Amino acid sequence: MRFPTTAALCLGTVSVLVLTACSNGSTRATDPTSSASASVSGRQEGGNAPAGGPLSSAALAKRLLDEGDLGEGYARKAELTGRHADVTVTGCPALGELDGDAAAGGSLDFPRRAKVSFTYASSTGSEVSEELYSGTAAELSSGVGRIFEAMTSCSSYRVLAGSTAVTVTAHEVPAPRLGDEQWGQLLTFTAGGRSQVVKQTAVRVGMVVAVVSGSPALVDAHVAEAVAKARATT
Repeated sequence: MRFPTTAALCLGTVSVLVLTACSNGSTRATDPTSSASASVSGRQEGGNAPAGGPLSSAALAKRLLDEGDLGEGYARKAELTGRHADVTVTGCPALGELDGDAAAGGSLDFPRRAKVSFTYASSTGSEVSEELYSGTAAELSSGVGRIFEAMTSCSSYRVLAGSTAVTVTAHEVPAPRLGDEQWGQLLTFTAGGRSQVVKQTAVRVGMVVAVVSGSPALVDAHVAEAVAKARATT
């Protein structure tokens, strides 16, 4: 099964992270012990969602975190373009079914999007990225929910990134109750005896979804601020 570029939410994020983990040769697995105490996915009433219709990609870009939001020690990372097109996965039928829907132009295509990634200077191998997506509440809820469910439906599967074979293990983790819906997962990428742990938290506020991915401690530290900025009305 090939990851399509239209399945850009979690599948695209994980593809990029796999390639990054393999290319930087990091031998450090981030401590995954810190996590917020809340349900993995659930609704909240009165989530202070952005008013009006879905936002454009340009409008989303203005709501991304920047160096000023994160504080000292963070540097913006150049975006990887087109490098996840050659990622394939085996051993997880649910992801294969998801791929089929995306190829048919289904609900996994979120054309309104913006993304930024940062490295944390004081800790080699620590990174955090944010993706913002906009669409109707129903589209986002269904699309994000299905992707997270598919990715955690298989406890382990294999990803081929170029010539590098990567074993991925995934399981749900608690996500903070910051918006209308929230999802969380922890993924461990293992290749050549090296492992990297990535946490991914997604929060929907009305017609915007904020996805924060990277080193678990950095995700926990910045997800609330990312959601607050994503729901801003100005």
